[in-house]
Parts: sequence; structure tokens; C-alpha cells
Amino acid sequence: MTLPRRALLGAPLLAMPGVARAQAPVVGRTARILAGFPAGGTVDVTCRLLAERLRGTWAPQVVVENRVGATGRLAIEEAIRSDADGSTILVTPASMVTIYPHLYGQRLRYAPQSDLQPVSPVVVYPFTLAVGPGAPGVTNLAQFIELARSRGGLNYASPAAGSVPHFTGVMLARAAGIELTHVPYRGAAPAIVDALGGQIPATINVIGDQVEHHRAGRLRMIAVTSAQRLPRFPDVPTFAEQGRPELTADEWFGAFLPARAPEALNRQLNALLAQVMGDAALRETLEAREFQPTHTSAADFAARIRAETAKWEPVVRESGFRPED
Repeated sequence: MTLPRRALLGAPLLAMPGVARAQAPVVGRTARILAGFPAGGTVDVTCRLLAERLRGTWAPQVVVENRVGATGRLAIEEAIRSDADGSTILVTPASMVTIYPHLYGQRLRYAPQSDLQPVSPVVVYPFTLAVGPGAPGVTNLAQFIELARSRGGLNYASPAAGSVPHFTGVMLARAAGIELTHVPYRGAAPAIVDALGGQIPATINVIGDQVEHHRAGRLRMIAVTSAQRLPRFPDVPTFAEQGRPELTADEWFGAFLPARAPEALNRQLNALLAQVMGDAALRETLEAREFQPTHTSAADFAARIRAETAKWEPVVRESGFRPED
């Protein structure tokens, strides 16, 4: 999930016509956006794009701080401990908020719905099931299911254990009545390399990580988790139209404040994010990577988190998976 930072952070992207600059910043000191993943990855790059556009309106300076470790959990723990004056914003993928409570239980050192204050999602993106040389002749979901049955099961790769792609495969196996064995990798790149080489027949990953190989014919994306076909990839059908509507899902990166932050700060940040996510240059940059810029009210975001947390609970429980760390 690494993006070319030069392409995303070039000078043309620093202009922010959608955000007024005349008013004084909301926060009177340098603010930071916490990212739980390394520099250069999609979370980091999204945070840096947001920081450029919040600088001067939210705070005089807005910097990105990468608190890497524990698969995103360290950044959340740091956000919860931070001052609640708006000087710390957390941007995190959905999994750390909606799936991790079921994975880690009492070992999780935070309670997302009480320790964090949702502000708004900032991007959403789907996943795709792709096959390579290890699944010869497979061009659609029905053929993939039939191959799994004929072989007595198939392996599939995901970028991380406990991720949405991991449990998307769990849901597919349960819905189709087939045996799928999850093989976790440390990121999308090595998973895709093995799929390209035929060492593993299938991979479920963020669409942006697989599109170049699909276009080149090296991998075949045979199903996408979005509700509708993607305009840039009209040849890739959704899971729903192939008879598996329960596989309709996406993941988001969302902005949060510490739970103790005043509601007025939440409203101000939400309003600024609405302007930021409407910036044409930002939208073009994100959409080129199959990320859909988005914005909702804080209340709608909180409702979405509750619904998705409830959705994943039985999936995680029935999978029997428990992380080691």
C-alpha cells in the first residue's frame, strides 16, 4: 500500500482554493496528525495531504507524526493520551476501530467508542479478489468457487492478519460453502508478488495495489467489494451481482479527536474537512488511486462505526482467529 509521495505531494497540490485563509487558526499552536503506519504508505500520504490543507486554518502549522507499531494501535493510544485542545488529530483505517475490539478483547488498551470522538471519514475504498497463474482459466467468482471445490480448498493472500481483506475471505468461504485458507503477508506488495508467481492462487487487496497488474493482464480482478462497478474498471463485476451481496463492503480512513475534546472543536474540524475534501486537486489525486474522498457529519460517522463494529463481531468470532501480538 505504498504510493509515490513525489507524485502526491507536488507543488500543484499545495494550493487550497477550497479553504479560506483569512480567519485566525482554530488551534493556536502547532497541531499534529497521528498516523499509525510508516511514511510513504497510503495512510501517511493521506495524512500529509490533509496537513497541507489544514495548515493556517486549523493551526498555524500542521505536521504528520508517524507512531508506527502494533498494527496501528500505538497511534490510537497516543491520541487518547493527548491534549484535547485540537492539537492532535488521529487518522486511522477502519480495522483498528471496528475489528480490533473483537480480535484483542481485554488485551486492547483502548475502547474506540468511548475513548475516541469521531469527526468524519475522509476516504473510502473497496477491495478486489484477484487471481493469477495459480488459478488458471478463472475469470469470474463462480469459476473461482468451483475451482476451490474441485481442489478441496484454496489459499488466498491478504496484506495482514486481522485486516478487512482477511475477513472478507472468511465471509466468502462461509457464504459459498468452500474451504479457503488465509495466508497473511506483511503488506500488499509481497502478497501480490506471490500471486504473480503462482505460489498462491488468489489475493484480496486494496484495489489500488492491484490495478496495474490487472491492466497488464498479469492478475485478473474477478470481483470488487463496492456496491456498484467502478467507473475506471467497468469490466470488474461486484460480488453482489455475482450472487454474493453479503461481500459488499469498503474500508475508510477516518479522522478522530480524543474523547475529551469539546464538541465545538469537533464541529469546527468537521466543517474544515468538508471544505478540504471538496478541493478539486485533492479529489483528483485520491481518485487516481481509487480512493473516494468523502465526508459526513460526526453523528453519521459514529453510527457507521457502531454498525460496522456489530457486523464484524460474528465474522471474527466464527473464524476462530486470534492474533499473537
